[in-house]
Amino acid sequence: MSITVEDVKAALSKVVDPNTGKDFVSGKAVKNLKVDGNAVSLDIELGYPAKSQFAAIRASVATALQALPGVGAIEVGVASKVISHTVQRGLKLMPNVKNIIAVASGKGGVGKSTTAVNLALALAAEGASVGVLDADIYGPSQPMMLGVSGKPVTKDGKTMEPLENYGLQVSSIGFMIDPDEPMVWRGPMVTQALQQLLEQTNWRDLDYLIVDMPPGTGDIQLTLSQKVPVTGAVIVTTPQDIALLDARKGLKMFEKVGIPILGIVENMSTHICSNCGHAEEIFGSGGGAKMCADFGVEFLGALPLTMAIRQQTDSGKPTVVAEPDGPVAAIYKDIARKIAVQVAEKAKDMTSKFPSIVIKND
Repeated sequence: MSITVEDVKAALSKVVDPNTGKDFVSGKAVKNLKVDGNAVSLDIELGYPAKSQFAAIRASVATALQALPGVGAIEVGVASKVISHTVQRGLKLMPNVKNIIAVASGKGGVGKSTTAVNLALALAAEGASVGVLDADIYGPSQPMMLGVSGKPVTKDGKTMEPLENYGLQVSSIGFMIDPDEPMVWRGPMVTQALQQLLEQTNWRDLDYLIVDMPPGTGDIQLTLSQKVPVTGAVIVTTPQDIALLDARKGLKMFEKVGIPILGIVENMSTHICSNCGHAEEIFGSGGGAKMCADFGVEFLGALPLTMAIRQQTDSGKPTVVAEPDGPVAAIYKDIARKIAVQVAEKAKDMTSKFPSIVIKND
């Protein structure tokens, strides 16, 4: 008895993608399905980077197909294909940047920059092409966190090349000023500097550009919200009530300007003693999850307060590259995958499909 395409699809409809919770058929991930006698070949195309999970996904699909009576050779390919998704109404995508993700907090000191750089590194580790824009003009920290120094170079006199480390493309005002030089600039100068960093950096085919936002809800946040095509925002907070108060304001600001909230990360959730391993919730507990319930957004995950995270970031080698197989890096990677899945499930950007309409007066 020969196997049919319908038999294969029926089997695959019972295999659930562990990252999206959808089966591969309804999730439209099955591509290039071919049945030749009793031999079956197909590709699973994920809309998010997940290189570390390819083998497990391939095995789960193969196991389901092996249960088909009389099946012969099975060939399963797994790959990721990240595409551009919708942004705020009236804005066009940037060239060479598919998706821009803002990592924000209403309050300083909650570990937003540390979270941003580790999420960027986690997406890169999963196979994505990733850039980091350090939008904190007053207090740029990404050069130190990524162990990058030097001045950007220009090849055409109009744009500057991003600096690189650990597979990330990076742009920051910190590359252009003395580390001890204070940025005594008013709002208009700051917003202009941000736009120049964003638009005049020669980003090269990025799947994701992670924007490390300054704290607060001021000029830079509004400029980014109104003039930069942002796919979605991630809010970083601690469980502390005062941090949550400001985080709520940041979330509402993005909602008002039409930028979807991809989720909330609770940083410094639990303190782990480096001597005895005792866990203590010194900033309170459950605040991030409660905020998610209040606003109907996803709780992406909670990160511990450990000395290692601080030491690794200060030394220019963040946790995801310092201990790629460690438990904290695993949390960052899990959060990064959840963010990428949220982006993948948004509507596709179709502006490039529409022809330009030109009206001529004859």
